[in-house]
Formats: sequence, C-alpha cells, structure tokens
Amino acid sequence: MHKYLKVQVSSLLASLADFLVSICLVYALHFWYIYANAVGNLSGNLIQFFLSRNWVFKTNQSNLLNQLGKYSLFWAGNILLQAGLVYLLKEVCGMGFLVSKTVASILAGLTYNYYGQKLFVFRQG
Repeated sequence: MHKYLKVQVSSLLASLADFLVSICLVYALHFWYIYANAVGNLSGNLIQFFLSRNWVFKTNQSNLLNQLGKYSLFWAGNILLQAGLVYLLKEVCGMGFLVSKTVASILAGLTYNYYGQKLFVFRQG
C-alpha cells in the first residue's frame, strides 16, 4: 500500500481516538472546546506516532527519542493549526464544534500531516 494511503489510514484511526476524547471532554465533562480539541489531538497524536513509526514508514530501527522529539515539534504545529481552524470555523463561520473539528481534521490530514511526517519526522536516507 502506498505510504500516502497508509498515513491516511493511520490518521483515521488516530482521529477516532481524538474525536472520542474530545467529545467526551466537551459534552460529558464540559471542557472548553479548544482545550478538549488539544487534549483529543494529543491522544490521537500518540496513536499516529506509533502507527507511522512501525507501520507506515517502518523506521522503528531509528532513534526513538530523536523521532519523538521531531514528532513533538511537528504535532505542536498541528495542534496550533487545528485549534486555529476550529476556532475560526466555529466563531467566525458559525459552524458547530463537531463540524468545525471535522473540517479542520480533514484539511490537516490531507496536507500538513502527510508531508510533515514524510519530510521531517520519518525522513529516510
């Protein structure tokens, strides 16, 4: 399977965890949606890191701490990007939280996530 498709599959699985955590935090525990979004992103990021390292890019022989450091920088950017998009779509465009989170996740998943992982985090040779 092409790496781009594998990244999308791993992103989908990570997004499921992200959304589950975010939804629970917003609707069950009444967290502010931006905080809930960040915590959800973090949980999904951990899943995606290990899927990408071991399945997508197969770089599990590389230095774990080095990759985790790069991934942390990469995902800090992703969390800021998605938080900004969720806020903009919800507050400026009037979309609901779940719709804005879905749109932000799709946009980030199809662009930033694949290229950031391929060119920065799991770069080979």
